[in-house]
Amino acid sequence: MTATDGRARRRPNSVWLTERPPLKRKADQPAGLDLDKIVTATVRLLDAEGLAKFSMRRLAAELGVTAMSVYWYVDTKDDLLELSVDAVAGEMTLPDESDAGADWRDQLRVLAIGYRDMLLRHPWAARLLSEFINIGPHSTAFSNATLRVMRRTGLDAERTSGALASLFHFVYGFATIRATHEARCRAAGISLDDYFEQVVAAISDRPEFAETMELSIRAAYAHQGQSAVEMLDRDFAFALDLQLAGIEAMRDRPGA
Repeated sequence: MTATDGRARRRPNSVWLTERPPLKRKADQPAGLDLDKIVTATVRLLDAEGLAKFSMRRLAAELGVTAMSVYWYVDTKDDLLELSVDAVAGEMTLPDESDAGADWRDQLRVLAIGYRDMLLRHPWAARLLSEFINIGPHSTAFSNATLRVMRRTGLDAERTSGALASLFHFVYGFATIRATHEARCRAAGISLDDYFEQVVAAISDRPEFAETMELSIRAAYAHQGQSAVEMLDRDFAFALDLQLAGIEAMRDRPGA
């Protein structure tokens, strides 16, 4: 929405904190267009082309409307991106909290794996998660679920935020790096296995990488026949177990 139509005003830094007047459809507004369709198309474009290529003009062309038709529903591109990153947050599986006897470790695994998978499906979301405050309904539901599960670990309140940061920053970093590698492979037209083979070939005869190569060969030998994706999944599962074991260990160290 432009600054000349009387709607624009000094805004908070989140679309979720901005009150917009009710929409009154104009005669020239495209039939069937609504905010949900705009957000869905935005996510589809971001998945296909990435954040760098996204524009309101490109979105309008995808929808078959004018850019001004899109601005009727959102004030800025940032607002639309914030809506989109919350939309994909809604894809994350939340644990079933109806079973009071459920293991908190299993529930944290559900949350961590859901977060990883969302970031791998939508690599552009990682950057937006670091730019927006993420207080949309889906993001808030996920955050509340993590807090409720963490409360069941027995960890004291003073250390809960640190435990959550450790767990989900690990997931964020792991998934973001993997998604970046996968994106580079797609751009180059090669598989992730081919990419790793090229890296190994490039450093295998360099003496400064001898120790790294020895350790890598041992790890690969122990898991012969696994693809790069399978090895990454295995490493993630083990690293996640370490995170959960760390939470349990610190829980049992009062005052640590």
